[in-house]
Amino acid sequence: MNFNTKYLPILIFATLALGIVLGGLLNFPNTADYLVKNNSKNKLNKLIDFIDNEYVDDVNTDSIVNLTVDNILAKLDPHSVYIPPSDQQEVMESMKGNFVGIGVNFYMYKDSVAVIKPVENGPSAKAGIKAGDRILYADKTKLFGRKLPSDSLYSKLKGTVGSNIELTIYRKSEDKRLKVKIKRDIIPLKSVDVALLLSNKTGYIKINRFSETTYSEFMLGLTKLKQQGANSLIIDVRDNGGGYMEEAIAIADELLTDKQLIVFTKNKNGNIDKTFATAKGNFEKRNVFILINENTASASEILAGAVQDNDRGTIVGRRSFGKGLVQREMNFADGSAVRLTIARYYTPTGRSIQKPYSKGNEAYFKESEARFGNGELYEKDSIKVSDTIKFRTKKGKIVYGGGGIVPDVFVPLEVEHGNESAAYLLQSGIVGNFVFEQLDKHRSTFKGLSFDQFKTKMNATDFYFNAFQKFIFGNGLDLNFGKSKALVKRYLAAEFARQLYGENYYYQIVLKEDAMVKKVLNQR
Repeated sequence: MNFNTKYLPILIFATLALGIVLGGLLNFPNTADYLVKNNSKNKLNKLIDFIDNEYVDDVNTDSIVNLTVDNILAKLDPHSVYIPPSDQQEVMESMKGNFVGIGVNFYMYKDSVAVIKPVENGPSAKAGIKAGDRILYADKTKLFGRKLPSDSLYSKLKGTVGSNIELTIYRKSEDKRLKVKIKRDIIPLKSVDVALLLSNKTGYIKINRFSETTYSEFMLGLTKLKQQGANSLIIDVRDNGGGYMEEAIAIADELLTDKQLIVFTKNKNGNIDKTFATAKGNFEKRNVFILINENTASASEILAGAVQDNDRGTIVGRRSFGKGLVQREMNFADGSAVRLTIARYYTPTGRSIQKPYSKGNEAYFKESEARFGNGELYEKDSIKVSDTIKFRTKKGKIVYGGGGIVPDVFVPLEVEHGNESAAYLLQSGIVGNFVFEQLDKHRSTFKGLSFDQFKTKMNATDFYFNAFQKFIFGNGLDLNFGKSKALVKRYLAAEFARQLYGENYYYQIVLKEDAMVKKVLNQR
């Protein structure tokens, strides 16, 4: 396993897909027409056709077209992008909120496909697959000893609803092979990680992206929390890169009163489209807090901006990313797609929170890195936005555009300046891989422990902290966690809890000492 020696925050840009299809067939004239004058829009078509028919060597013109499309879009804004067929299927599944498969979280451990945990109530769990099992064969296809890439593994395990697959597995705990027949089914990809009570009256909902199912997932969680007595709600959109604008708007509608402006968009022709809250809100009169950070973007910023500009709740955290552009997706016949920026969106006070991109895409994305150096992740006074125009909410609060949502209550990073990489590493897949490997060696030591007993065990030892430090060094990452020991131990214990007990238990551990959550609870 190899990791980059420089670990930076992962910015996820899940842009909006509005479903317009553009035909992918290119109709060319014959070679006799090449010299006929035509407008510049036909130059590319004619050139590709000319190369395809006349060039002396064989050339993959598809790759030329893809490169050309990338180069064209690079001249636009940072969020107009080309998505090749190999990536588009995964993106579509993520935004749809489900896929068809066997329902396991797996990890390519050494040369084997190792099951981290079967999806609860999924096909594999029902068939008896357990955490730690190795999948050796999918039907007759050998999966071990080949170092297959993840997309190849997915294609072997996915299929159509109701189709059957026979897995040959090795169960380490019993030292034997088993054959297991599984019927594929729809596997949900949750966009709401958890909805739980943090205190007798304060509920918490974590949204990781805005997919087709986010609003319905959110409402299920909100209804449960209200039934449990919640009269205050924390909505966590930290590290949420966005997604479908409509889903964020629908959630904002539940928080705002009738006819309050949620967001408006403006296209190149100056046409303005305003979206207002309706009378259907389910949480209009109770306290609301939105947690944001430097990786909160797009649809997440629409939700935060609507709450902030309508004086509806309190925004807690650090300045958000600053993406105020709306994309439309154009699909091609080969399975690829282009996401093109078609409008800008504005918060209810009229501010655009899009950060500048006039200096090019590289400088645009490096702006996020600059926040580590300029001190704004530690001091609110260090925050600088490009738009100095003041906007006022109805109650007179001053807000600014030009580079993200500035929180009402600032909360710095939980690590020392200069050790920011540690904070992001702890929320990456590396921690999950490490924990799986430890459980693979020591799973029996956790057998039969209640959750309280588990927490006591983890708090009483530095064994896993020390092992993780060695694991990081062994994979080429020069990070010393000494000054962040308590934080590291908390995230390690949380990941052990997730793999042993489930998602809710991960958040029960992580949130107990979470700086933003504590800030909210201390205000109550």
